[in-house]
Amino acid sequence: MEIILLENILNLGKIGEKVTVKNGYGRNFLLRQGKALRFNKTNQEFVNKKKDELNKKNVEARDKYREIAKLVNNKTFTFSRESKENGELFGSINPKEISNLIKDKTNADVSPSQIILKNALNKIGLYKANINFHSEVKATISIDIKKNQSQ
Repeated sequence: MEIILLENILNLGKIGEKVTVKNGYGRNFLLRQGKALRFNKTNQEFVNKKKDELNKKNVEARDKYREIAKLVNNKTFTFSRESKENGELFGSINPKEISNLIKDKTNADVSPSQIILKNALNKIGLYKANINFHSEVKATISIDIKKNQSQ
C-alpha cells in the first residue's frame, strides 16, 4: 500500500514522503490514526499545500514532548509488590501502571503505548524502559521493583 505521511514516523519517513507499507499497518494504524493518507494525485497536492502547516504542528508537538521528556528522563520509579520466595511477582507490572505512577510522581502525561519494555517486569529488581514520545524525542527511565515489606 502506498501512502503519504502526515507526520514524521520513526523508521518510516518524514512528512510528505511517499512510502510503501503493508496493507494492515497502513489501513489499521496509519490511516486510522490520521498519520497518513492514501497515495493519489489529489492527496499529494493536498499534502504539498499543507506541508508548512504540518511541519509547524510537528515542531510544536516535538517541543511539547521535549519538556515532558526532561521531567522523566533518567528518573527511577519504584513499585512495591508482593512476591514469592524466589523474587517472582504474583503478577507483572504493565505499561499502564508505569504511566499512572509517572503521572502521580511528575505530573507528566505519558501514554502506555509510548512505554517500550524490553522484558516482562515480573521479578524483584531494577529495569530500564524507553519512552518514545516522538520520532525525535526519547527518554529512558528506571523501574525499581522492591519486595513489599508487609510479608
